[in-house]
Amino acid sequence: MATARGGKLGRVTLSALVDLVAQDPTIAESIGDARSHALTSLDVTMPPALRPMVAAALAGERPLLVVCSTYREAEDVSAVLADILGEDDVAYYPAWETLPHERLSPRSDTVGRRLEVLRRLAGNDDRPAPRVIVAPVRSVLQPQVKGLGRLRPVRIAVGDDHDLTELAERLVGAAYVRVDLVERRGEFAVRGGILDVFPPTEEHPLRIDFFGDTVEEIHYFAVADQRSDTEIVDHFIAYPCRELLLTPDVRDRAAELISDHPELAEMLEKIAQGHAVDGMESLSGVLVDGMEMLVELLPDDTHVLVADPELVRGRAQDLVATSEEFRAASWSGAAGGGKAPIDLGAAAYQTLADVRALALERGLAWWSFSPFAAAPEDADVVRTEDGEVIDLSVHDTAGPQGRQVHAESATNWRGDTEAAVADMRARVADDWRVVVLTEGHGLAARVTELLAEQEIAAVLVDDLPAAPEPSRVTVTTGAVRHGFVLPEQRLAVYTGVDLAGQRATVDRTNRKMPARRKNQVNPLELKAGDAVVHDQHGVGRYVEMIQRAVQGATREYLVIEYAPSKRNQPGDRLFVPMEQLDLVTRYVG
Repeated sequence: MATARGGKLGRVTLSALVDLVAQDPTIAESIGDARSHALTSLDVTMPPALRPMVAAALAGERPLLVVCSTYREAEDVSAVLADILGEDDVAYYPAWETLPHERLSPRSDTVGRRLEVLRRLAGNDDRPAPRVIVAPVRSVLQPQVKGLGRLRPVRIAVGDDHDLTELAERLVGAAYVRVDLVERRGEFAVRGGILDVFPPTEEHPLRIDFFGDTVEEIHYFAVADQRSDTEIVDHFIAYPCRELLLTPDVRDRAAELISDHPELAEMLEKIAQGHAVDGMESLSGVLVDGMEMLVELLPDDTHVLVADPELVRGRAQDLVATSEEFRAASWSGAAGGGKAPIDLGAAAYQTLADVRALALERGLAWWSFSPFAAAPEDADVVRTEDGEVIDLSVHDTAGPQGRQVHAESATNWRGDTEAAVADMRARVADDWRVVVLTEGHGLAARVTELLAEQEIAAVLVDDLPAAPEPSRVTVTTGAVRHGFVLPEQRLAVYTGVDLAGQRATVDRTNRKMPARRKNQVNPLELKAGDAVVHDQHGVGRYVEMIQRAVQGATREYLVIEYAPSKRNQPGDRLFVPMEQLDLVTRYVG
């Protein structure tokens, strides 16, 4: 039987690369400082492509919080680190899509993913605390309701006894909405002895079959046709759908505020009656006992790594300014032209300098990874609103330092196969270790075949637990986006994006049910006329593999033929770039 959200460890394919990167003198020195807690502040200059490898090496010494400037970067870094370290060791901590004082509630799946991480940090979950948390700066700046990690979610397992009426009440208390047909996250439905529920952290809703009061079976089911999947799940956790739950204390406080704040009476009255209101999270600062920051919940020896500090700092300043402008404008309107009726400062974004000072006060290390050398005055002097200058370096045991890793970003060949082959040939002849990482096995197989055609020694491997041999190209799969070159280690790492100039199109939100794994196509095993399926265009027939030059970039394409759109015309052809092979599967119907 399977467990909801798997609990399955990620495949550690790139541990050997991490070990090789960790042998670089500058990186090795930094890892030693992290191990001995010698430096609280340090800026390390390196190519962005090298950051995940160095972060993975540091994660072996201390827990990490990796802070990125944007959602997209944080998601990408999280995916790469999960591929290197394993899925259970890396957690992505998303930020709200809304501003703290906006009259809109964050999405339930965002809330569920945040609460899952907080429960793991509090030791209140089936899985241990992650070794690495990756977060956009937005989620690091925002205070959150205190004690979220201690909330008790609804846990349902095969063999458990539950009164269905009480279970429905618990789901309502966790901010789930009762409906007739479950279609969205945060909904549940009861029909006889069946409970359907869509937890915010799951990709698909679950159906629980009861025999009396005993849970007999749990299955995923599809929203589109409401049909159950065949795979049995042994248990799952229904995390709350909101970060502000309507507890008796919250309802009482809302009732007390009604008379003093008539402009908020409509919202407060609904909260006092136990009805969830869109945007009620904007009042968290006055309805709960206290707020806390993410850095206050991390283990005491956590290492904070800021990726690209200039971008993070600029993004943080914009967020604080935008949030304050929005709060002033929205509450001014709500109060009929006056100022904000309630002091909501406790829930407002904090400045990055304040968050850093709080982290240093707790004894956490605060390092940064820069793509270029930082200015001498970089971020160690903070000026408060009243003009006071604070030197944060007094928190450091050895003062702020800067180091530079002698490395380069890999060349982006944009489909220029001849140039890529020439580069690899020269490095192999010079006794370098050369590694090519692709996001799919099909592309890895094609790269290996291409190198063999050019009489370059190449080997395709499923795993990379030991250092790759020099004087040949090692090809394997991995989520690393871009490659790098470490001259002192005589190591060159390239990716499918470096070769093709374009990243594969992957829709992470449209994951299949556990029992319906993709029968991913391998172009080397296809024969002309084989039936294949493209995710967007449907069933067609494989024709051939060809090279085409488009806008100055030469790329390889898999050609699929479909029925002609016009009578008596040749069949329509679809050219699928090699980096998008994940969209093509064999036809098995």
